[in-house]
Formats: sequence, C-alpha cells, structure tokens
Amino acid sequence: MRFLGTTVSKTDQKGRVFLPSVFRKELQASGEEVLVMRKDVHRQCLVLYPESVWNAQMDEMFQKTNLWDATEKEVLSMFMSDVELMALDGSGRILIPRRYIDMAKINQEVRFIGMNKTIEIWSVEVWAAEHEQKAALSQEEFAAKLKLIMGRTL
Repeated sequence: MRFLGTTVSKTDQKGRVFLPSVFRKELQASGEEVLVMRKDVHRQCLVLYPESVWNAQMDEMFQKTNLWDATEKEVLSMFMSDVELMALDGSGRILIPRRYIDMAKINQEVRFIGMNKTIEIWSVEVWAAEHEQKAALSQEEFAAKLKLIMGRTL
C-alpha cells in the first residue's frame, strides 16, 4: 500500500470529508477498513494510518520502549492516548472529530497528502503558510537537505 499525491477537499458542517478516491481505492485494494487518526508529532496536521500500519508501528514502539522506565512509558502513553479509530461511511467520508479540527486549525478546506503508508490532513491555510516558508529554500538547499536525508550523493 502506497499513498501518493495531494488533493484539496471541503469538510461539511459536521466535520465530514470525502477521502480522495485514489486513497479509498488503495485502502480497498489492501483490504483495509479501519483507520487510526492522530495529530502529527512535529507539525500542525493530522495523520491517518491504515490499521495494519498503525499496528506495525505500535509493535515497533513497544519493542523499543522500556515499560519499566517511567519517562519512556509516559511518552508511549502520550502517543497512544489521543487517537481516534474510524471507518469510511457508505459515501466514502470520514468524520474528523471537533478536537482534531481545532488542533489542526481546519476551517473548511483540507489538503490530503499521500505520505507513502499514511495520509496527512492539513488545513489549507496552515499548509500554505508552512509550504511558503519552505518554498524559500533554493534548489541547492533543497538538494543538500535531501542528500543529508538519503546519506549519499545525488
């Protein structure tokens, strides 16, 4: 399963939004019915995990966490405590709970971004502000950062 691309959509007054069809098709092809939503750790967006991806991440986190260390256990608890299980309704929509709408500063329009095994949901305004800052990077700066990430010469 691999989510790619970006789409803008609108939430209704109840916070429901259509998951882009390209992402719905990918979920269906993989047999995924349940999604897990949480706020991103670093940025002001939401992240949708297919249940199998979430479970694999949780398995890895539990393997790496010393449950006898109070700080590590607290971090794990904080990460896991603010999640929402959800499924698509018959129309292909998800309901974004009010607390998540507030956390991500979503007004009405949202931007879905495929991020390989997860899907980010951004307020269009927040995404534009963050993207505008990052767009100030020159092509050379972008290439240098990508090289650092990839650990090899591009």
